[in-house]
Amino acid sequence: MRYRAGHKQETREQIVRTASQRFRKEGAEGVAIPDLMQDLQLTHGGFYRHFNSKQQLFIEAMNKAFEDGEVFLKLATEHAPKGEELKGIIDRYLSMEHCLDVQNGCPVAALSGEVGRQPKSVRTAFDRAIRTFISRVVPFVPGKSVKDRERKAGVLFSGMVGALSMARAVSDPKLRAEILKSSREMYIQTFCKP
Repeated sequence: MRYRAGHKQETREQIVRTASQRFRKEGAEGVAIPDLMQDLQLTHGGFYRHFNSKQQLFIEAMNKAFEDGEVFLKLATEHAPKGEELKGIIDRYLSMEHCLDVQNGCPVAALSGEVGRQPKSVRTAFDRAIRTFISRVVPFVPGKSVKDRERKAGVLFSGMVGALSMARAVSDPKLRAEILKSSREMYIQTFCKP
């Protein structure tokens, strides 16, 4: 059977997109390639026409998740009043909606605990993506110099990741809401003032 031009690329993109969501929701070890392919109504053997290994898919899926993060940042800053873009980022990142949407949310909060146990190629891709993400936040962070703003952006991002991870981990909905609210308030007060 002949497929139309672009079919192979579309299939690959579908696998990456779905894997990106599944890895964030279920973790790297929670996703079995045969199950992923079956859910997409594709053959397990067909996976190897697109990827050499699960590790390669994980890296590409992680990169896709960071691309989603770029869209997340863009929406957060576009909907914020001029001069309040950082507050918009903090509000959106530490929202209940983002907390509950693990499969479409921040890959750092979803995967950082696992990435440390992955091969160096995965960790290197993760490093690169985090640096890029932080560099997108830097223009909105007050500071005396670019280096100062970069430092603050890194601290803010790591703190927000921790708060989001903790909020996702607790079982008590009231505690989850309080973690998010307290963190939002503290980060806005600490980082949004010149």
